[in-house]
Amino acid sequence: MAAEDQPEPDKPAGTDEEGTAVAKLFGEWDITNIEYDDPSTERYITITPVAHTMGRHASKQFQKSEVSIVERLINRLMQTEENTGKKQKTMQITREAFDEIHDRTEQNPVQVLVSAVENAAPREETVRLKYGGISVPKAVDVAPQRRVDQALKFIAEGVHSASFKTPTDASEALADQLVGAANYDVQTYAINQKEEKERVAAAAR
Repeated sequence: MAAEDQPEPDKPAGTDEEGTAVAKLFGEWDITNIEYDDPSTERYITITPVAHTMGRHASKQFQKSEVSIVERLINRLMQTEENTGKKQKTMQITREAFDEIHDRTEQNPVQVLVSAVENAAPREETVRLKYGGISVPKAVDVAPQRRVDQALKFIAEGVHSASFKTPTDASEALADQLVGAANYDVQTYAINQKEEKERVAAAAR
């Protein structure tokens, strides 16, 4: 058989069209074709295959924006009395939630997470200004970085409230929150909190 007639060998798993090795999140999820619908928060939603950077960003202010959004979600899930410091445990919860999201939606769970964060990020909130001793609420626009912070906070709070002292597993609660927020379901805690914040701000304009 001539050399040109021989079949081309299959490319190994985890490579792109050029045959270059591509790292995947948790060794399973592709991060190369993630789509962003909100240009204002795109630069603050970083996607990397690394889910644990050992706190290398902690010494520099605002360096958190360079950390993967998946790791930031994991860090947020740790901020409860029950899970403080248990990063391996929360990483396992996130890994199981991603598997469940894929089973439910047949979509890349990283894409679902990005959509959920974009949808749950409030655009307006209120601050209190004092005029002659009188406190007056005033509506203000939310900075893009704070929008991402608030979205992660709402998602983590929704997971905790749905799974703490209930029969619902934390991974299932996380999957529910992410899928619901990605679909803009107002029954989801994160979307409900976002809508409430914007409603209060609209009344304070």
